Order: sequence, then structure tokens, then C-alpha cells
Amino acid sequence: MRSPPSFLRTWLMLGCCLIAPGLASAAVVIVAHGNVRKLDATQVQRIYTGRLVELAGQALLPVNQAPGSLMRQRFLNDYLQQDEDRYTAYWTVRRYVGKGVPPRELASVAEVIAYIANTPGAIAYLDDSEVPAGMNVVATRPTAASGPR
Repeated sequence: MRSPPSFLRTWLMLGCCLIAPGLASAAVVIVAHGNVRKLDATQVQRIYTGRLVELAGQALLPVNQAPGSLMRQRFLNDYLQQDEDRYTAYWTVRRYVGKGVPPRELASVAEVIAYIANTPGAIAYLDDSEVPAGMNVVATRPTAASGPR
């Protein structure tokens, strides 16, 4: 089989480079049980670092997606400005000094959606393309162009 002419390969590669950033710029959406109101980025950061555990009298129950998942990496980068290792180290120290435990980890998007729907005070993050109709979206932030810091 003949390979395409070099100019065609160049245009295909250029096209892929131009399209790929758009695919990576989907929003990281924070969803919550219906009893949680809108949140700003600072509140989300404080919730996922254990510094905000209650809001308007409601205990907050954040959940993480599985370690190493692309969505978790995007969330950590965009909202906490951390990578997986720094986040794990943060919670290791916090747990050791008796200041809480890290958010519960769920293995799939379906588990996250079910948990949010059935648990008052539950908060999680999803790709905006995974948010079911009618789910309570409390914060949205486009994904940063760069990887974890």
C-alpha cells in the first residue's frame, strides 16, 4: 500500500494539532445533590482539601473519581492546582495529624451520578459531556490547556 503524498501527511498532522486542543478544552463541571447551592472555585478547593465540611447547615460529602483517571487529573489541575502525588501527600499528612480523611473514591461515572442523586450534601466532578439532564450543576470551569503543575 502506498503512503499518502508528503503534503497530504503534513495537512493531516496540522489538522490533528488544531483539532486536539479543542477536544481537551471541555469543562470540568462540579455537580451536587439538589440541596447544595452554587459554589465558586475557592469553595470547591476548600471542600476537596477538607477545609470546608459544612455549608448552610448541610454536611458536605465530596467524592473523587478513581486515582489516575483523566477526569481526576483534570479536576486536580483545574481546581486544586495539584497533581495526583501532591494531592495524595496532602491528604496523607492531614490524616496523620488528625484533620480529616480524603474524599471517598468511586470507580465509575455511573457510581458518581448515583451517589450524587441519592446522597444529600454529595459533591463530585464530571466532564460536562457526562452530566445527565436535570443534574444540579454548582460550578463550571474550562479545562486548562496545560497539564498538572
